[in-house]
Amino acid sequence: MALVLAFDCAVSGLSAALVCDGDVLAVHREEGREQAARLLPAIAALFTASGVDRRSVSMIAVTVGPGSFTGVRVGLAAARGLAVALDIPLAGLSTTSTLLAQATGGRRCAVAAIDSHLGDWFCALDEDDRTPFLADTPTLAEKLRKRPSVIVGPQARHLATELVALGLDVEACVAVPDSVVLARLASAEGVERWRARNDVEGLPRPLYLRGVNITLPDGRRRTVE
Repeated sequence: MALVLAFDCAVSGLSAALVCDGDVLAVHREEGREQAARLLPAIAALFTASGVDRRSVSMIAVTVGPGSFTGVRVGLAAARGLAVALDIPLAGLSTTSTLLAQATGGRRCAVAAIDSHLGDWFCALDEDDRTPFLADTPTLAEKLRKRPSVIVGPQARHLATELVALGLDVEACVAVPDSVVLARLASAEGVERWRARNDVEGLPRPLYLRGVNITLPDGRRRTVE
């Protein structure tokens, strides 16, 4: 039996779930920016709702980015702490791979896209190794030229509208990373495989595609690598 505690804080609000051998025992979703204050109470509520003892968890799964700098750090810090305390493996998956697993659109090329709020997008294509990359709308349009595509992400409609205006055949699938999907993706690789990866590589680290954008005391913005 593989019991996975999975959660995401990397994009919008938070999502958490307890999944046992693919079956959902409890799930929680909420919006807002106070993930640091809300995540652990949300996890505690999962155990209460399911009647499961936290010591029965086989593995923790968490999104490692790309996404919000603060959200990624909150989720990953909590996941690392719980994994160490419970002495269980930690599976770290990208937000984009989780979104790609939620894509609809049949034979269309799936494109995960998260608005960076800095004029470009954190993206990944459902092909090859699904490596995330940073691209503005025209650059992404060139990558997708002549390929019917479906954009999946929180702001999918906005990006799809921009791409259609550039002449592309694009549909939108609005979604945020789903903790149930995250748990199932982690389980598919297997608890022992993640344990071996942790032993060799250490616990998962945050995945950033650019430096941190900060606001200076005088109101100016700058990116810190």
